[in-house]
Amino acid sequence: MPSVVGLLEQRELGARRRVDELREEADRIQAELAVAEREWQEWAIARSRVGEVLAPKNETGQDHAQADQAVPTAERQGATAPQAAKPKAQVPMWREGLAWSVLSVDYQRILQMGADRARLGQGPVTCQEMAAEFGMEVVPARVEALRSKAKRLVARGWLAEPAAGQFTPARGAAQPGGGS
Repeated sequence: MPSVVGLLEQRELGARRRVDELREEADRIQAELAVAEREWQEWAIARSRVGEVLAPKNETGQDHAQADQAVPTAERQGATAPQAAKPKAQVPMWREGLAWSVLSVDYQRILQMGADRARLGQGPVTCQEMAAEFGMEVVPARVEALRSKAKRLVARGWLAEPAAGQFTPARGAAQPGGGS
């Protein structure tokens, strides 16, 4: 007969996997949204520029009246188009020669800690160790946030996870410049 704790652990593992899958899907959608919003803004800017070029100039200083009518109020005031949601830091797929600088500082810190441990022969790092090293409270919320970031780095080829919850730099991605 299976133990209650064992059954709970199985269910917890299943729920964690589902959360990881949903986070990956949300990240993918956020990245697509950011690209679509950028494209939309570029078209709005292009339309604005064409309007400025085509607007007739007159002596009264109202040289861009037609362009102003064609451009939304927020853009005339110098604001960018509103975003539906703040985009998360994007993690590109690792490839040879890709520098760590393409990643946000948080992801670079995770990679640096893994690289330092590997260089010193200390083995993989856990998310609890990361939290403590980064001066965070070692509480489930902080640890899970780091785990999510580390898993994202694993999925994109920057980190490897030789054992559950233990992270080390992936082959080739061990150096800040992208070399091994």
